[in-house]
Amino acid sequence: MECTSCPEDFWSNAQRDHCVPKITEFLSYHEPLGICLATASLIGTFICAVVLGIFIYHRSTPMVRANNSELSFLLLVSLKLCFLCSLLFIGHPRLWICQLRHAAFGISFVLCVSCILVKTMVVLAVFKASQPGGGASLKWFGVLQQRGTVLFLTSIQAAICTAWLVSSSPAPHKNTQYHNDKIVYECVVGSTVGFAVLLGYIGLLAILSFLLAFLARNLPDNFNEAKLITFSMLIFCAVWVAFVPAYVNSPGKYADAVEVFAILASSFGLLVALFGPKCYIILLRPEMNTKKAIMGRGTTKT
Repeated sequence: MECTSCPEDFWSNAQRDHCVPKITEFLSYHEPLGICLATASLIGTFICAVVLGIFIYHRSTPMVRANNSELSFLLLVSLKLCFLCSLLFIGHPRLWICQLRHAAFGISFVLCVSCILVKTMVVLAVFKASQPGGGASLKWFGVLQQRGTVLFLTSIQAAICTAWLVSSSPAPHKNTQYHNDKIVYECVVGSTVGFAVLLGYIGLLAILSFLLAFLARNLPDNFNEAKLITFSMLIFCAVWVAFVPAYVNSPGKYADAVEVFAILASSFGLLVALFGPKCYIILLRPEMNTKKAIMGRGTTKT
């Protein structure tokens, strides 16, 4: 006849005569979903390392040199970071993990998209320089300018992350609203505006890269990298446009799973679209890995 309230982290047993600890729920390495996502992340990291090794070994070939080898190496390293940062979304949420996961995600993806954007700008600059009176355009896209642009664009995201962490940092949170008998451990983003600005900046760079690559897709070249960039950015944008409604409508650990899936899907899309055709030519079609073939003078076009 008398009711006794259980403590916050406890719930009544089946007989309702005892308080037992609530079940804790988060995206764990010990459940099938977490294992699959972690495995996919490690596979993507391994593939990036293999492709990086192939490019370093064949760095003196026309295929690697013609497509801006330094930015390609940096792009592969940033893709490895994108794959690895997804592991931060799996496991028991802690304060430093909640703070690091979105900062690492935001900076890694901006570094990746910045490399793609600069590569696209270089393609346009090279083509413009080949036109009469266009030689001056290349002086704005030397090696130092390329490095500086990537560093500048990435530093903006770093500043956004710093302001977000200082003003309203993400933090672990025990959510009891989804289930009465479960505690859902999750990382609340702290400032929704900060998270939106972080994603918006990535989206802005991705859209700009897509538009520039789309404009350069038909430039006269037998192996025009702008075509690959256009396709890769289309995949990237489609994944993250689909991510927003899925993330908003996913409760608890499934929101983390959706974000990890979006990170992995977009990273695999960039890796396959940008480096798949190049690795195919380098490894299986070496006769196409010549200056004449790449410039469109090795074969007769119909």
